[in-house]
Amino acid sequence: MSATEFTPLANSLESLRSTGIVTMPAGLGLIRVAGDDAATFLHSQFTNAVEDLSADTARLAGYCSPKGRLMASFLMWRDADGIVLQLSAEIQPPIQKRLTMFVLRAKAKLSDLSATHRIVGVAGAGAEAALKQAGLPAPQGPMATATADGVTVIRLADAEGEPRWQIAAPADRIASLEQSLGATLAAAAPAFWDWLDIASGIPRIAAATQEQFVPQMINFELIGGVNFRKGCYPGQEVVARSQYRGTLKRRMWRVHGEGDVPAAAAEIFRPEDPEQPCGMLVNVAPAPQGGWDGLAELKIDAAAGALHLGAATGPAVSTRALPYEVLLPNEAEAAG
Repeated sequence: MSATEFTPLANSLESLRSTGIVTMPAGLGLIRVAGDDAATFLHSQFTNAVEDLSADTARLAGYCSPKGRLMASFLMWRDADGIVLQLSAEIQPPIQKRLTMFVLRAKAKLSDLSATHRIVGVAGAGAEAALKQAGLPAPQGPMATATADGVTVIRLADAEGEPRWQIAAPADRIASLEQSLGATLAAAAPAFWDWLDIASGIPRIAAATQEQFVPQMINFELIGGVNFRKGCYPGQEVVARSQYRGTLKRRMWRVHGEGDVPAAAAEIFRPEDPEQPCGMLVNVAPAPQGGWDGLAELKIDAAAGALHLGAATGPAVSTRALPYEVLLPNEAEAAG
């Protein structure tokens, strides 16, 4: 389906709650890490445990600089040939190259899986039935994963109270899968999937936001992306210090604004401090109800006040609730 044939986002929201939707998410890259030492190698690099990653679950993970700043965020899972890392397509080549540099003598080989595989997303009321009708599993529970005939289905976080799954399949199977799923699900634009990701409160690092955030600044440990017991990885000391010394001054909120959709990494200001930004957009997408929604990293003591995009006199930005609880320090810890 071409971009001109997609229904308006508002219609997709209605379909989400009635028939369900199917779409091809945009901007995703895939890396496969294969070999006897694949899990051990990645375990030493990422914020989350990899060695005990089983075939029936997926996990979020981050890849930090030595300063503890996220260079990439991943959804990772096992398939028959190794461990798959899903990340922003625009940063895949440099991240794959960087990881390869650190393989050294480990028996691990990284390859670009994007060339041979694609991702399909389904969500909403009829998504589970559509998966089963297409001969695919519909795993239940957070990050539950199931594989059938070379196709992996992952249960993602709910969005707007509706269930979501993503399908990773060989590219030559995508057309038939889309046709089968589209028999009962409404086709939606990739931008609608981006909006569902935002509604679920799951951030994704892109080129513009690399090395901007310690994981906790974007709630990454709250959504299962950090394991504080797994041992060393690049930036681990900084991440641990942020967690245990009460030094965290920033968190991530869902935000909304009117007008044109801004770019990721756009800065947010408050009127009382016009010279210094108090936050940054992490991800953003057009909202079905108009305007745009985003995920924004903000100073904790600024989140409850007036916020503006781009400048202290810029368009207003309002905060909205995330679908999970964000525990905040007391006001004394939040100040500064």
